[in-house]
Amino acid sequence: MSDAAQPTAAEVRAAADAVKTALDRHLQAVERRTGDDDPAVHDAFNALAAAAEVYDELLYDRYDEVTPFEIPAAEDSLPPYAGPEEPHAVSVLIRRDYAVAEPARLLAQAQRLADLDPDGRAGDALPAAGAGVHAALGVVFGEYEADEIASRHLEFGLEEGDSTLWVSAVDELPDPGEWLGAPFDEVDPALVVCRFDVSSVFDEEDELDGDPEGAAPERS
Repeated sequence: MSDAAQPTAAEVRAAADAVKTALDRHLQAVERRTGDDDPAVHDAFNALAAAAEVYDELLYDRYDEVTPFEIPAAEDSLPPYAGPEEPHAVSVLIRRDYAVAEPARLLAQAQRLADLDPDGRAGDALPAAGAGVHAALGVVFGEYEADEIASRHLEFGLEEGDSTLWVSAVDELPDPGEWLGAPFDEVDPALVVCRFDVSSVFDEEDELDGDPEGAAPERS
């Protein structure tokens, strides 16, 4: 970066003062909070994160130095909970990603199920698709519960990717069959009571921090 494009020392100092002000306001909001999800604390947190990011960037551009702390970006956290205090029902939304790491193993497991039940769904589905991966996935996921596949994924030739679980509050259960056509289309983050994420990204960060766990709960 050229000298002309660098921020001035005064700009860096002003950014540092903005961090101090935001830090004071965050502490005041915490001291006066009315509950675990006080919107004033949430707003103060976001303001502190934004001020710290600006200061960090200017400090690096001017002096080639960085701050020793890291504040998560505001978009990475849930908004304040806006659901009922005593939900009468909850929706549990789960997503798990898998890579088909060993297609031969997956096909062998599906074929075993078809051999055990040649007149059932597995026996019909596997030959119909030429014993392909698409048909094998249908057989395996049709036979086993999602939680069992998660615990035994290596047996089926699958490799875990990211996964997330959201517990969302609802006033009452929807009518039977109401959302089956599009189960994930109307998720309101403000109604999420808690969520739990698992990703290799967290594993890498935890290795650096000396923490062996790889899960990141957002709200409890």
